[in-house]
Amino acid sequence: MTNLTETETIVVGARRPRRGASARSPQSSIVATTGTTFILVIAAIYFLLPVWWLFVSSTKTAGDLFNSNGFWFSDWNLWGNIESVLTRDDGSFIVWLLNSILYATVGGAAATILGAACGYALAKFDFRGKGIVFASIIAGVLLPGALLTIPLFLLFSAVGVVNTYWSVLVPAFVSPFAVYLSRIYADASIPDEIIEAARVDGAGELRIFFTMGLRIMSPALITVFLFSFVATWNNFFLPLVMLKDQSLFPVTLGIFNWFNQTNQTPYADVITGSFLSVVPLIIAFIMLQRFWRAGLTAGAVKA
Repeated sequence: MTNLTETETIVVGARRPRRGASARSPQSSIVATTGTTFILVIAAIYFLLPVWWLFVSSTKTAGDLFNSNGFWFSDWNLWGNIESVLTRDDGSFIVWLLNSILYATVGGAAATILGAACGYALAKFDFRGKGIVFASIIAGVLLPGALLTIPLFLLFSAVGVVNTYWSVLVPAFVSPFAVYLSRIYADASIPDEIIEAARVDGAGELRIFFTMGLRIMSPALITVFLFSFVATWNNFFLPLVMLKDQSLFPVTLGIFNWFNQTNQTPYADVITGSFLSVVPLIIAFIMLQRFWRAGLTAGAVKA
């Protein structure tokens, strides 16, 4: 019998399957796939069930809301409910919806740009106190935003911007989560070699950031924008404290104002308005999901 060389022995040993691996692997794979699928289905039902109830309820009349199955349709009255919402109080809902779009879009865009700039600086520049600054940002992520509402109210009262658009927009501009995520993504996705090459070619720091950094960080920035957009859109306590003029209300506060009317509560309008307020969020996620892509720097730097 011919003796195997050392290299052939290693190759044969590497190709030899482990004892019992072939027998257990298919079963383990099936169990893992089935378990994962089951958990995902339960999670999907958990998150979609309230939206389904909201949609079904918005198609019913006020009487059917309390006299029919909450998770199935009754007499179809969606278009009548939408018309009632849009014409109630001289079209206040449209004004509130436009205010929410303004607050969420401008606030989300500003939070994204500022967060990206701060995160990029923390990831790619060395300066004294860098660790303390980043630790403070993490502490800001853990701090509930509601705790800052009263101090912000006192501060804005002193400068005279309470009951204005700025009292809702300015707090939305600052997002510790945007800085944190941008810093992590910039550190992992932007190679130092690309920055050094741009500096050698004579590009300034601002030009490098806006022409290269923002483009490479775009998947993370889309995530930051969506989180900031949703957080500002759903913000309730801050506008409740800051605003008195109903023409400045966001849609969340306006619907709450309808719900707390001293006379009979318009339940059908409240539910239908709540459903309509969710539609822009769904549209935003559908339109921006295609921008979630990775690998923008793949092959940019050769080893």
